[in-house]
Amino acid sequence: MPSNDIRAVDAAREAKVAAARDLSDVSHEPGVVKPDAILVVDGVRRQFGGLVAVDVDHLEFPRGCITALIGPNGAGKTTLFNLLTGFDRPQDGDWEFRPTADTAKKMRNVPAYRVARAGMVRTFQLTKALSKMTVLDNMKLAATRQQGERIWPSLLPFLWRAQDQAIEARAMELLARFKLDTKAQEYAGTLSGGQRKLLEMARALMTEPTIVMLDEPMAGVNPALTQSLLEHVKALRSDGMSVIFVEHDMDVVRDISDWVVVMAQGGVIAEGPPDVVSANPHVIDAYLGARHDEALPEVELGAPLADDAEAVREEIAAEIHETEKEAGQ
Repeated sequence: MPSNDIRAVDAAREAKVAAARDLSDVSHEPGVVKPDAILVVDGVRRQFGGLVAVDVDHLEFPRGCITALIGPNGAGKTTLFNLLTGFDRPQDGDWEFRPTADTAKKMRNVPAYRVARAGMVRTFQLTKALSKMTVLDNMKLAATRQQGERIWPSLLPFLWRAQDQAIEARAMELLARFKLDTKAQEYAGTLSGGQRKLLEMARALMTEPTIVMLDEPMAGVNPALTQSLLEHVKALRSDGMSVIFVEHDMDVVRDISDWVVVMAQGGVIAEGPPDVVSANPHVIDAYLGARHDEALPEVELGAPLADDAEAVREEIAAEIHETEKEAGQ
C-alpha cells in the first residue's frame, strides 16, 4: 500500500477513535443532547395530506462525526434531508446550524442554494450529474461566488480569469483524489453509476462544506467501487467535516459510523453507537415487525378445508346451470 494511502487509513482510524471518545458519555436515548452538536432539530413536522412523513421532537447531530440515519422504507429519512437542506418546507418546527461552537444560524425557510453556501451540502439518492457537460465543468459549476457568472464582469475576462484558474486547479485536485482525473474531459453521462456517485461527492467538496449529507451513497454502486466510496467518506471525517448519511446496508453502517439515528413512521425511535442500536428491540421491531419472533399459526387441514372446497364447487356448478338456463330461453 502506498505511503499516502497508509497515512489516510491511519488518519481515518484516529478520527474514528476520537469521535467515539467524544460520544462515550452520551446516553443512548432518542433526542439526547450531544456535547458539541453541529445541527439541532426541534419540533419539525412535515405532513402530506393525511400522511405524517416527518415528526421529530428533538434531534442533535454531533460535530466531527459520521452519523448514520437508518430506518425502513418510508420512515422519513429522505424527507428529513429535503427539509434540512431547503428542498422542502415543514408545517412546523425549526432547526439550527452551528458552523462553529460560537455561531448558530436558523435555517428554516432558507432556500437550498443559501443552505449550501452556509456550509450544508447534500448529495442525492439518484445522482444529479449534468450528463451533457464534461466532468470538469460539473466540478467547476459547484464553486461558489464566481465573478464570471455575473453579467457585467463576464464581459471582462481579466476580472475573473485568475479565479477561474484557481477553481479549475481545485477541481482537478479533487478529481485526482477521487481517481476521476482521467475522466475530466469526458461527458458526465458516460460515467458508470459508481463513478457518478464519486463525482457527486467530489462536486459537493467544491463548496468547502462544514457538513456533508449523503443520501444512500452506496445504492446501485458496483461492489468494486464500494470500498473506495467508504474510504472517501471516512476521509471527510479525517478532514474535520461532519457527515450525515442515509443507508440501508448495516455492514456499511457498522463499518464507518460513529453514531446512528433510527427513524420509523416519521419519528426518531432510537439513537446510539452501531452495536447498541443493532441490538435495540425497538429497531428490530421497526424493521421486522412487532410479532417477528412469534411462530406462524398452524393451519388445520382436513375436513373443514374439504367442506369449503365442496361448497365452492357447488356454487360454481349452480352458476353454470343458471347461465345455461338463461341461454336456452
